[in-house]
Amino acid sequence: MKAKVYIETSIPSFYCEIRKEPDMVARRQWTRDWWAGASSRYTLVSSSATIEELEGGDYPTKKECLELIEGLPILPVKPAIAEIVKVYMKHHLMPKDPVGDALHLAIASYYKCEFLLTWNCQNLANANKFGHIKRINALLDLFVPTLVTPLQLRGVEDEPE
Repeated sequence: MKAKVYIETSIPSFYCEIRKEPDMVARRQWTRDWWAGASSRYTLVSSSATIEELEGGDYPTKKECLELIEGLPILPVKPAIAEIVKVYMKHHLMPKDPVGDALHLAIASYYKCEFLLTWNCQNLANANKFGHIKRINALLDLFVPTLVTPLQLRGVEDEPE
């Protein structure tokens, strides 16, 4: 059985990134390299939260971002997930503004995704926050996904020769 990877908004955003700054180009390439072989190694899933975030912005690659995740199974946001988000916010797991980050984590946790794939290294793929996330999910009796970037989830077969 393949590990389940939850794809949040930053992944299609970086896959379709058009900025030319070296760090943007590198993240775009790492994302594309990972994506190229991902479906053969993982079960990729996303959610309506990701779709809504991608649809809500005004940016030139919106259509391409949405097309990238078009065929993925979409995990529904159930009422229990909204309750998880409230607990996350109460325990200051995520900043007050980006409820989206708390929502993505709640979805990936609720559906027991082995990985939450993100380029959000401030609020999600942040090793300094992982202990807090683990404690709150333990209090809620929730699965704890591994929060990673495409670069961290690369396999040996992804590495250039």
